[in-house]
Amino acid sequence: MEFQHLLIAGIAALAAGFVNAVAGGGTLITFPVLIALGVSPVSANVTNTIALCPGFFGGTFAQRHDIASLKERFLVLMPFGIAGGIAGGLLLLHTTESSFRVLIPYLILFASILLAVQSQLKKIITRKNRSAVPSFIHKAGTFLLIFLASVYGGYFGAGLGVMLIAVLGLVYNDNINKLNALKQALSLCINLTAAVYFAFSGKAQWSFVIVMAAGALAGGTIGGKLARKMNPGIFRWLIVCTGIIVSLFYFFK
Repeated sequence: MEFQHLLIAGIAALAAGFVNAVAGGGTLITFPVLIALGVSPVSANVTNTIALCPGFFGGTFAQRHDIASLKERFLVLMPFGIAGGIAGGLLLLHTTESSFRVLIPYLILFASILLAVQSQLKKIITRKNRSAVPSFIHKAGTFLLIFLASVYGGYFGAGLGVMLIAVLGLVYNDNINKLNALKQALSLCINLTAAVYFAFSGKAQWSFVIVMAAGALAGGTIGGKLARKMNPGIFRWLIVCTGIIVSLFYFFK
């Protein structure tokens, strides 16, 4: 493996960690970069999931106080996140490289759209009267939606946070800060589960993993310190536009 490839992957992970801390959507940077460096699609997704996992620890630690106040709710939802993460990882590893290559543009486009509507979605959630939601959604419906979102997270992952915010905002009558904290804890759970499963799959490119993990951790640390001083909308739309361009490239490739 050439040093230049590791350097490019490390820089991409640094940018992804920074963007994840400020606005989200870092996977839309690192995944296409790994593909461009010659890593096969499934292997690139596996490598990317493991490498970016440290960034979720940082985000969870930063919101640990809010998460502690939601401990009981998190413990109820966690098994469904774990089950979904494993199911999504299992589904990915049983997808052929050629089939996953066909899905790439659709997955990237879907993640880009999720990121594009993130701000509007949060506004809707804060205004929504969830008391009108039928009680069955707060029970079996909640578990099913969390499981399905977690399957997506284990399979691809980009835009998972936005998807979880949508589900949690539908079923819980909490302010956006608590929803974000619960989303962060569940995202860590789902990604860590998939990452542990992928670590034993034989698909991970460990040289990339090590370099990218360090880059993502550094980028997340920098982004966390600067997040309040920057406009996340600029980064969000930059990533959205990049994701759409990349998806179109794969559509017509």
